Amino acid sequence: MPDRYINLFTDFGFKKIFGEEASKPNLISFLNTLLPEKHHIIDLSFSKNEQSGSTVLDRKAIFDLSCVSQNGDYFIVELQKAKQNFFKDRSLYYATFPIQQQAQRGEWNFKLAAVYSIGILDFIFDEDKQDKNEKHRVIHQVQLKDQANKLFYDKLTFIYLTLPNFKKSIDELETLQEKWFYLFRHLHELDNIPQKLQETVFEQLFEQAQIARFEPQEREAYESSLKYYRDLKNVIDTAHDEGRTEGRVEGKVEGKYEKAVEVAQKLIPIMKDDIQIASISRLTIEEVIALRESTQKT
Repeated sequence: MPDRYINLFTDFGFKKIFGEEASKPNLISFLNTLLPEKHHIIDLSFSKNEQSGSTVLDRKAIFDLSCVSQNGDYFIVELQKAKQNFFKDRSLYYATFPIQQQAQRGEWNFKLAAVYSIGILDFIFDEDKQDKNEKHRVIHQVQLKDQANKLFYDKLTFIYLTLPNFKKSIDELETLQEKWFYLFRHLHELDNIPQKLQETVFEQLFEQAQIARFEPQEREAYESSLKYYRDLKNVIDTAHDEGRTEGRVEGKVEGKYEKAVEVAQKLIPIMKDDIQIASISRLTIEEVIALRESTQKT
């Protein structure tokens, strides 16, 4: 039986529910469950979601949505489907762009608006997998603090949502935040609207998420996005399963170069981001680019 509702971890699904003008109430409701009351959003405007880097790879879109609230706070909202090397470094790097954009010509007192970088993750950080204290933690909030754990600066906040750790059933949901987490994980599995989710805030979402309501072009775009997501998950899961059986896939260092190449070759037709392919396969970016070029020639 085909799905009734879209998968929010597809690019199409995420942008349909959170990244269109008609979807602003959804994004505002979701973000407000993560923010302190003083930064709650009443309205927001979308802004360009690509930054100009020094290389072709840098110039690719790194985050999915970028917006500014009614009081000038900046929000970067990234949907991350697979683990990447230096993910935290990249989050920090791209959080500096809205900071730099606030610079004013002439006399300026350097007062800045708040910047929030929010990562919605479909994976668990490697360093957290063996940590019992992290097993059930979904929200990771990071701010600048001194050696006494005293807050140094409250206008730069990173929020990472490790959604695979969210295991509550529909009957266990209590807060609006938990309901949003549940929808990220299970919307595409629902056949109807559960009573727990029959709230005004979700009425529009369920209408927008119905695949049967899509125009033919939208349906085709969604199916393509869903195939990409499933293929990506399948390749990653296969690599992890083989890694557990044969020893971790560590590329050249462990004598598994051929396996790394095989993983990369499977990813190249379905992924455009060579950095992400390199991260998953454990090849270098240069090796991935060379593989892509050789594939295009054949």
